[in-house]
Amino acid sequence: MSAQDPFYIVKEEIQQSIDKLQSTFHQWDNISSNNRESIQLTKELLTSCESIRWQIDELDKAIAVAARDPAWYGIDEAELEKRRRWTITARTQVDAMRKAVQAGKEQSIAFSTRQELMRLPNDDPYQASRSNQYEAQDNDAFISSESDRQLLLIK
Repeated sequence: MSAQDPFYIVKEEIQQSIDKLQSTFHQWDNISSNNRESIQLTKELLTSCESIRWQIDELDKAIAVAARDPAWYGIDEAELEKRRRWTITARTQVDAMRKAVQAGKEQSIAFSTRQELMRLPNDDPYQASRSNQYEAQDNDAFISSESDRQLLLIK
């Protein structure tokens, strides 16, 4: 159809969003799942998936409106079918990435819970040094209180 057809303008915008989503998804897929960047990318990906999914749903509604009177909009059934197939393909791509990110998020939460339960050190050196600092302070406080208690028992 024509370059001025709003469908193609919106389709191009959605496709650009999907391309950006795929790029961010590959970046997310190639980093460790237990760091701040991963958490931020996970949130960004899930938000983008939701936004793109909404845009595709709106485009589907526009296709349904055009399907009621294709002659009015100057399109035929073959063009409508082509548009429907594109939205189905786009939705499938977005849903697949959303499911992968959601599964990765759940796996990360499970790993974090396991790590917390087992009290394994965190991979983040800044976090680990803060944790060690607090542990050292707690140990010093305990030793001091035990020394005071023992002195009182001796007297």
